[in-house]
Amino acid sequence: MRKLILLALVGLAAQLVDGSLGMGYGVTSATLLVAGGLGPAAASAAVHFSEIGTSLVSGISHQALGNVDWRTVGILAVPGFVGAFAGATFLVSLDGEVARVLVASILLVLGGYVTWRFLVPQRLQFKGRPSLRFLAPVGLLGGALDAVGGGGWGPIGTTSMLSSGRLEPRKVVGSVDTAEFVVTVGASLGFLAALGSQGIDWRVAAALLAGGVVAAPIAAVLVRYLPARILGVAAGGLIVLTNLRTLGLELGVPGLTIALLASVVFTVWVLWISWAVKLDRAEREGGSDRPGDVVAAKVN
Repeated sequence: MRKLILLALVGLAAQLVDGSLGMGYGVTSATLLVAGGLGPAAASAAVHFSEIGTSLVSGISHQALGNVDWRTVGILAVPGFVGAFAGATFLVSLDGEVARVLVASILLVLGGYVTWRFLVPQRLQFKGRPSLRFLAPVGLLGGALDAVGGGGWGPIGTTSMLSSGRLEPRKVVGSVDTAEFVVTVGASLGFLAALGSQGIDWRVAAALLAGGVVAAPIAAVLVRYLPARILGVAAGGLIVLTNLRTLGLELGVPGLTIALLASVVFTVWVLWISWAVKLDRAEREGGSDRPGDVVAAKVN
């Protein structure tokens, strides 16, 4: 019983981060489950079955608060479903170490770029929407890696869309979270086909679901009213921190070294957010619109 309560708390914390920053639920939950002794495929399956419920509640909450761009959701969801189903089906026999190193390297660079772009002291603006040619491969890759690694939809989708400079951060987060419902259905069907119902720990999935459903509406409110600059810097820092750790583990860097690097990055991340708060305050005092409506700088 204590284990299930702990898992529910993990689901709550992971969904709070994911619903606010557009990433973190799958990566956090799957990492803890694997560390606790659950196999990678079983861990990813439990996470994705719980995400069917959490992503549905999250999407409804984001829509109610105006955080969703439905054109973006529609384009992302279909290739995301296909990628997730394929990734889940072949997870058992797929060696994803090289892919994880490559993707983590790319995301690390993109995370640094996202953070830098939101820290630039100038008025931020978003124009247009991400194109079909941009969103389709993002959805396909994000869905596949999400199923293979237990998480990846948020890091791929949120990072790519933030770096494109098109949608404002709250709509990036809301749209990615809403499309995730379709992606998790695809991954879950793939796991059922590959593992069968006996290969899935339904108690783990239910515990994660219970915690995540509680957190989803709270996270949607946070992302609706959190200023765009602060949200962008927070997401960028999380991307850098998460993928730095992933790279270190995949490359065999000693745990102590990883911990020291993570401590330095975390400290700098806190300073970044403090600077973003100051910039946002200065913009609002200078006559900008309500928090959340001042958005990111044009991409050159």
